[in-house]
Amino acid sequence: MKKLTILGEDILPGKTVQLNLNVAKLHTHTQVQIPVFVSRSKKDGPVLLLMAGLHGDEINGVEIVRRVVRNGWNKPSAGTIICLPVFNIFGFLNRSRALPDGRDLNRSFPGSKNGSLASQFAYQFMKELAPHVDYVIDFHTGAAQRNNAPQIRCVFKDKESLELAKVFAPPFIVHSGFIPKSIRESVIKAGKKMLLFEGGMANSIQENIVLEGVAGVKRILTHLQMRQFKENIEAEQKTVFLKDDKWLRAPISGMFQAMVENGQKVEKDDVLGMVTDPFGKSVKKIKATESSYVFCINESPVVHKGDAVFHLGFEKEIA
Repeated sequence: MKKLTILGEDILPGKTVQLNLNVAKLHTHTQVQIPVFVSRSKKDGPVLLLMAGLHGDEINGVEIVRRVVRNGWNKPSAGTIICLPVFNIFGFLNRSRALPDGRDLNRSFPGSKNGSLASQFAYQFMKELAPHVDYVIDFHTGAAQRNNAPQIRCVFKDKESLELAKVFAPPFIVHSGFIPKSIRESVIKAGKKMLLFEGGMANSIQENIVLEGVAGVKRILTHLQMRQFKENIEAEQKTVFLKDDKWLRAPISGMFQAMVENGQKVEKDDVLGMVTDPFGKSVKKIKATESSYVFCINESPVVHKGDAVFHLGFEKEIA
């Protein structure tokens, strides 16, 4: 078997080790360590990275990766599984999306050694972890009280990524182009394959989202022949492919009430929700502009005019 050295440590076949990615120090010069769990089989195979907490307040993903580790599903029968449960450790400690410098880590890739704190995080990831992996699943949630239906985001013309997304089998697979300086753009440019999972909302643990994420991981592990599971891991629901999307925005400022469920299919002119003033004088209904699926809902009870409240996706048949 070929030699595998990660973060300066040789990972021997059949071994599971906890490593630490050392990126920054506190003001007291105490080293901040980011735990990285590496499990290598005695049999050659692909290297899969499961990561979460790129945004520190996106806890559903942390719980998904934690549950994989806790149940020992990160120990493969072939290949190597790397688990990075909490990447943005500063944000996680503060229950904040950003790093202490206010920067979005997911807009700081591929980073630089002596740049901003976010840039240093990105640089260390691309230098120390990314070169070793073949596949990455990055777990996210909605931001700013937006609740995402479980979904995988990928570029539809990337056939291998699309096939992996189908294997993951979430309720929705959403076509999503690359965002400049995002981790997905940098990892794909490095020649790796990456799926981005979105599900639920920030600062919460939602069991339905966690179960979708864990089930998807199991299906990917089975597909890559890294591990087998005794229980049935087939998806119960049919996956819907969304090629185009549109945000509906609050027509006025006021109190917002959604009247549909996340993931629901709606038809043109269906009433999705309403915005009212707190004094009982005005009510503005929000209607679907055409047949579509609601795959994200703003959970804030109070909105300003122009706030995004419903994300609609338009179905595309995929062979």
